[in-house]
Amino acid sequence: MIRVYCYSKCSTCRKALKWLEENGIAHEVVDIRADHPDEKTLRAYYEASGLPLKRFFNTSGIPYREMGLSKKLPEMSEDDQIALLATDGMLVKRPLVVGEGFVLTGFREDEWAAKLK
Repeated sequence: MIRVYCYSKCSTCRKALKWLEENGIAHEVVDIRADHPDEKTLRAYYEASGLPLKRFFNTSGIPYREMGLSKKLPEMSEDDQIALLATDGMLVKRPLVVGEGFVLTGFREDEWAAKLK
């Protein structure tokens, strides 16, 4: 079963969960605000994903903009970026989907279909 980190007020998350249900894909929903991944877990997800670390940041979120992270991230080490992500689930790109051998950030239907169907 896959784990889907979501925020209930996020329209993209709702759309993604609806897609999972319509496609009969078993999943566990985790509230990313209340139960966001810790630093060790995020590092494991990042390493398993093969994605650039920037893809793990919710670049359209209020905390990202308020912190001026578009200018700060390029100067931060990978360790510092992961530590920062672990401080606030709202910094993490959502939905964050974790399954056996893969990690997906955001909802891209074609990418999800390739991994989940």
